[in-house]
Amino acid sequence: MLFIYRRNTVDGTATAESDETFFVKISLSEGEDARAKLGPQTIALVTSINDDESGLIQFENAIHLCKRSVGKAKIKVVRVNGADGRISVNCRTKDIDARATRDYEPIDSELLFEHCEISKVIAIPIMNNPEHKKDVSFEVELYNPTGSIQIRKQNKTIVTIMNDHDHTIMANRMRLLVEPNIDKLRVTKTTWRQQFTDAMNANGGDLETTTFAHYIGDFLSFLWKFLFAFVPPTSIASGWLTFFISFVFIAILTTIVHDVAAVFNCLVGLEDSITAILFIAPGISLPNTFATMITAKHSKTADDTIGSIIGSNSVNVYVGLGLPWLVAAIYWKLKVGKCKDLIAGKRNE
Repeated sequence: MLFIYRRNTVDGTATAESDETFFVKISLSEGEDARAKLGPQTIALVTSINDDESGLIQFENAIHLCKRSVGKAKIKVVRVNGADGRISVNCRTKDIDARATRDYEPIDSELLFEHCEISKVIAIPIMNNPEHKKDVSFEVELYNPTGSIQIRKQNKTIVTIMNDHDHTIMANRMRLLVEPNIDKLRVTKTTWRQQFTDAMNANGGDLETTTFAHYIGDFLSFLWKFLFAFVPPTSIASGWLTFFISFVFIAILTTIVHDVAAVFNCLVGLEDSITAILFIAPGISLPNTFATMITAKHSKTADDTIGSIIGSNSVNVYVGLGLPWLVAAIYWKLKVGKCKDLIAGKRNE
């Protein structure tokens, strides 16, 4: 069959449009021989590719699941909204909990798209090691596009190596659960610029799902989002710099809360114990409460929740009490010379 398809034109020049699709259905005409029957495939999808622009590059799926015995994990990269010109993009793998050379063969290669070519398949060898029974994952990333091509938001995909024989059922369930919220699950920020951009945009820049409540919440929390955007992104030094700088920010905020509570206590005339119960304790406990609640909702077992409770309380007790005592002991040791003399002098008073 021959189809003649024309795009909209303005003054004889084709206008830039996205890829367009239509369906073709075949059926038997009336009076046809009774022995003639239609096969199972009677409908075809026809896609008219926009060859006026270079288009956009992205992964076809946000997640991929495969068995260890599959040999190679095949990941499809697609070119949408244009197919003009010869372009290329690099792809590379990154460990999550899977390990390169142990669970899969790492790659860092170039994908070359010819003119009007709209898809490529990345084949990543998977190691079939029967000793490893745990499901593990790694990441594949697109970067460094050449020419006028651009990479879409879905520039990363998660590949999970499974040992379950019913992985097909699990794959469908995972796609339904993960794909709509894949951006929310990502905590890694590539650059400081991206952190500030997310802090200044409502709902992290996802305007399609933004509601009025998101605008109100972002307005009230803008100052805190902007301040904590100065914390280094987790892509630097494997997140260790983020970890320690976050502690510095938390210490500064704790000091501010303490000083504000002390000033309020002085102005109102409350006892120190009342101020501690009404202001200091809720300021420490409420964040831990919400963190534990989120952990409980997203964990299959209670292990993570118990760890969150024990860890947060340990930090409050050992860091909140032990660290100030340690600093005070060192200070008075250096200033007075002997802590025991100071303590004895206090007792005599």
